Amino acid sequence: MLFSRTSLVSALLLGEASAALPPIIMKGTKFFYENGTQFFMNGIAYQQDSAAAGGETTSGKFTDPLANGANCRRDVPLLKALRTNTIRTYAINPTADHSECMKLLDDAGIYVISDLSEPSLSVNRDDPRWNVDLYERYTSVVKELSQYSNVIGFFAGNEVTNNNTNTPASAYVKAAVRDTKAYIKDNVSRWMGVGYAANDDPEIRTHIADYFNCGDQDAAIDYWGYNIYEWCGDSTFEKSGYKTQVDFFRNYSVPVFFAEYGCNIPDGAAGRIWQETTALYSDQMTDVISGGIVYMYFQEANDYGLVKIQGSSAVTQKDYNALKTRMASVSPSSTSLTAYTPTNSPQACPELGEDWAVLGSTLPPKPDSSLCDCMFESLSCVPAKSLSVKDYGDIFGYICGADPKACSGISGNTTTGVYGAYSMCNATQQLGHVLDAYYKNQNSASTACDFKGQALVTKAAAANDQCKAALASASAANSIAATATGAAATGTSTKNFAAPMPMKNLFSLGDVAVGLYAAVAMGIGAGMIVL
Repeated sequence: MLFSRTSLVSALLLGEASAALPPIIMKGTKFFYENGTQFFMNGIAYQQDSAAAGGETTSGKFTDPLANGANCRRDVPLLKALRTNTIRTYAINPTADHSECMKLLDDAGIYVISDLSEPSLSVNRDDPRWNVDLYERYTSVVKELSQYSNVIGFFAGNEVTNNNTNTPASAYVKAAVRDTKAYIKDNVSRWMGVGYAANDDPEIRTHIADYFNCGDQDAAIDYWGYNIYEWCGDSTFEKSGYKTQVDFFRNYSVPVFFAEYGCNIPDGAAGRIWQETTALYSDQMTDVISGGIVYMYFQEANDYGLVKIQGSSAVTQKDYNALKTRMASVSPSSTSLTAYTPTNSPQACPELGEDWAVLGSTLPPKPDSSLCDCMFESLSCVPAKSLSVKDYGDIFGYICGADPKACSGISGNTTTGVYGAYSMCNATQQLGHVLDAYYKNQNSASTACDFKGQALVTKAAAANDQCKAALASASAANSIAATATGAAATGTSTKNFAAPMPMKNLFSLGDVAVGLYAAVAMGIGAGMIVL
């Protein structure tokens, strides 16, 4: 491979751009500018009050960092002074106007990579789903940001699976990768990537990296983001674990970069000396790792900030100045697009085991709102319009305990790769399906569609040919799921609906999580893997 020493102006920054920045493209394990010069990320995480660095939020609130022109006018010069060429945002409002901030970033030579989710619409590790609401959210972000040439791509998830107890969630994130990539292919005229940002858990880091890279490449990630905080203070390439990571990813088939880095141990943000930044752009790493994104711009309670906001002003911190000094001296080795021939192949999918509960060959179905609508219109027993979402749990719990096969159409098993056709519908549609299946399994007895007035018998709408075909296909998939459910079931419940179900509190059908599937699994036995 041919290497040349390039300046940050051309290979890392393009800081004096006056026209729209050229899109970034990917080839093999590397990023390139359209002119063939290799692109290394010199990035900063740019969002306040975000659930990043492994953080959690259940408020559902966030501040779109690209929708406030005044803030961008304040911050972009400080980003540019760090020779930043990429920012990462964790949640944007796709209905907001981002034109001013995106133009400021473009003029400063700065690209954007953004997470697709937002706090109340994301794949939740404890109750993972990939459904029509999430699909609409993710594709709306793509649609909004695809109009700007300085958007590199997206993350379909950030540390969703973060240990060996919640690996099934990765199947739903990978389904999101698959469907978002397909949307981009069908609707965007240029390459935009979809990746995943992982934490550094030693028990699963190999499995999860392999899983998102393996199998059908239409469903595999375009790049791998690593949230890594191993190099803390005064350390070395070997002692920090960086060498281990470089050795592991040397045979990976897509670009790898640090989606978050910047350990603040032992002396907080002010004590960061950025030795790892020098290493990141050195010859030890640049053939494998395509740069990284420092966590983070804003100084907050977690003490990772480069800049402190005081009123309407931004005050640079000690670690900002230390990073600025480091960045002034780095000059990564690079290769040209024409001189580079990829040789790596995708990884093999991880085997099922104690630390991995996801079959590599199948994924949850693509969200299909038209199928869900067809299904709901075909029902003979539906939820009463007066039924509150918070009360869905009692009905789900009773039916899925008494008649597990009635719930097979909304079930999912990540170890067998069997998913109900309606597992991607919204909660009301899923409840309708379960009610109707139970009602019909009880020979359409009037008492089987009542639930104290919370369900009612209705006349099914006549299906058109398109709906008939879709419903027939779904029925076949659900028959397979029902067989799997029957094999997994260890018992059924015969409790009268008048008796409250003890699992009621498991069904919190709010904005963040349905909570349905944990109770479904309890109702039909431990053999069914929780979604």
